[in-house]
Amino acid sequence: MKKLLGLNPEQLGEVAASVGLRPFAARQMAAWLYQKRVSDIDSMTDLPKKAREELKKTYTVGREAPKMEARSTDGTAKYLFEGVGGRDIEAVYIPDRERATLCVSSQAGCRMGCKFCMTGQGGFQGNLDTGAIINQILSIPDSDKLTNIVFMGMGEPTDNLDAVLGAIDILTAKWGMAWSPRRITVSTIGNTKGLRTLLDRTQVHIALSVHTPFAGERERIMPVEKAFPLREIMPLLKAHDFAHQRRLSMEYTMFAGLNDDDKHADALARLLRGSDARVNLIRFHRTPGFEGRPSDTATMEAFRDRLNAAGITATIRASRGEDIMAACGMLAGAQADGRLG
Repeated sequence: MKKLLGLNPEQLGEVAASVGLRPFAARQMAAWLYQKRVSDIDSMTDLPKKAREELKKTYTVGREAPKMEARSTDGTAKYLFEGVGGRDIEAVYIPDRERATLCVSSQAGCRMGCKFCMTGQGGFQGNLDTGAIINQILSIPDSDKLTNIVFMGMGEPTDNLDAVLGAIDILTAKWGMAWSPRRITVSTIGNTKGLRTLLDRTQVHIALSVHTPFAGERERIMPVEKAFPLREIMPLLKAHDFAHQRRLSMEYTMFAGLNDDDKHADALARLLRGSDARVNLIRFHRTPGFEGRPSDTATMEAFRDRLNAAGITATIRASRGEDIMAACGMLAGAQADGRLG
């Protein structure tokens, strides 16, 4: 069966025409899918019954509930969804006072090969379509509480850009969920072509995975540095105005003895000078197959303070969900290799 979820009005117009409906039925279907959030075609009650019966011969809404849930003592919840290529995908729900953020996946696995990332260690199994991305948002139990979406789950969003842009359209369009793009962040390793497209076609926030300001060191833990070096990414980002309409963040996971000393803080400050970037310092969640250790709290605080003193806004991201393997790819990896019953 084909899915309606993930289709835009133009695509839904083709579906409508195939069952004899007039063009305005496309907007009706979009409203049922993304605003009223129905899970079956019979619920689209302003479509003629005959048309609904014809639709059901070929189409389904495409909503699928999570296969598994793990909930942390701090309220964080990780959901496992059916993926592609035999690899399940994850979405992580993070409630924090008045905010409720969902980290969504864009791929099953990842091609980028970051050494410290569990998803990267598992290889790449396939791209999610727009419907599978939107399904994560609509099908978790706390969907109606969400205030923010972050493309920071499994996969590199710019490596599956068409599907990600389709999901952003559904999230922000008036015919879709009508969210402000300021509620959406896309995290990327810095694929320059994809990053330029995101900057030109959307107003979402951008989060760049940096993790070290030194090219050789970054290439050792993030092989994509060779293809997409920071020396080319930063001029592109500095050329855009992030001060008023959107936010630019630098993601910096801290590893003890690797990237957490004064030399790294000073080099990072130099790299970011002239940009509107802020830095999120991230506590490392240990992953099998990577020998790195998390920096201690005092070291992270000293690093933050040194950046702040250099005029770079830096904060330490609170660590969430460690008891449920909330780091990217860990729950799916445990399920795949049989560590979960």
